[in-house]
Amino acid sequence: MHPDERAARLQLAACYRIFALLGWTEMIYNHITLRLPDSVTGGAKQFLINPFGLHYTEVTASNLVKVDLDGTVLDGSRHPINPAGYVLHSTIHGGIDGAHCVMHTHTTAGVAVAALASGLSQSNFYSAQLHDMVAYHDFEGITIHAEEGPRVLASIGRRQAVILRNHGLLSWGQTLPQAFAVLWTLQRACEIQLATQSMGAPLPVPEAIAAKCTRDALQFDPRHGAGQDVFNALVRQVDRLDDSYKN
Repeated sequence: MHPDERAARLQLAACYRIFALLGWTEMIYNHITLRLPDSVTGGAKQFLINPFGLHYTEVTASNLVKVDLDGTVLDGSRHPINPAGYVLHSTIHGGIDGAHCVMHTHTTAGVAVAALASGLSQSNFYSAQLHDMVAYHDFEGITIHAEEGPRVLASIGRRQAVILRNHGLLSWGQTLPQAFAVLWTLQRACEIQLATQSMGAPLPVPEAIAAKCTRDALQFDPRHGAGQDVFNALVRQVDRLDDSYKN
């Protein structure tokens, strides 16, 4: 195996365990996918996806499935892949330049905010860091129909934080840690909004202040690590608990 593929497999498998640690699992559903570098593929767009039927705590570097944009399994894996995950993720990997990692969750807070007509409220520390960064895509049912792909891409544009209305949250990044930093910030914003609206009307953050917060936030910027430091800290925590993802 090419060493760059091995590194990608280890990073993605660790991320699945981090999601499990954070409680971002949905039984055997949802997906984190990672494009393999050109050094591995020769320029072809191929990505790793979780084997369908396994819980995130069962995902390892070796059982991740390598597929192309057509859904063809390239590594002889005996595991199936989930069509709902392949269609959505391959659309983004194939249609957005630089979308090397795509993450999708159905957390309670994320789905709750996605089900609100008003969407994400610009009313807390975390949502203020996502000013003009959030895209919305209207619900069209379970994402297994390829014809939805162009509409998904049109909805997303270049925004890396995505709320799939009535459905859940999604992020994409130039790297896995960057996608994680975006999703974590969006998830925290939704959790705090859920708590705030249970007590009453939120206090809005003015547009100018939110724009300033987003400019001042460094956690998404590749020049400042783009989430690598926090991702590394969580990998160390996973390693202390169970490093079987390395198998």
